[in-house]
Amino acid sequence: MIDQPAGGLDIRGGDVPFASMGDLGLDKRKVTQCALSRICGVCGDSLARPVAFLGSEDEAERNEFHFPPTHRACAEAAIEVWGSRSASLGHASQPSSWALVTTSGFEFVRPTAEWVDRRPVFAPNSVIEDVRLPAS
Repeated sequence: MIDQPAGGLDIRGGDVPFASMGDLGLDKRKVTQCALSRICGVCGDSLARPVAFLGSEDEAERNEFHFPPTHRACAEAAIEVWGSRSASLGHASQPSSWALVTTSGFEFVRPTAEWVDRRPVFAPNSVIEDVRLPAS
């Protein structure tokens, strides 16, 4: 069992991740806040390096994640607690497996009018680790 991440939210007790609106998906305002203020998308606390990104295997292969950066412990706890309710983690349906990518930095790319998927994207650079975790 993974320890409860630090922070004001208790995701093991039922709180949804900071950047989430639960079954409604991600809160675009909070996603942007996480990017610009370097705060965790799960607990809402400040981030240090390295940061972690969680998403589907497809996102990891494209190096484009929709869920904002997190602490590694927060990402692991979010997958464990919310992985089967994937809308809370920015996915319309549950991925076949989750990817957890750690990096020292990232680019935040805002959507343009030409994009079909209008969600912002996080592109990790200098990937440190890329781990695949089974869906719950």
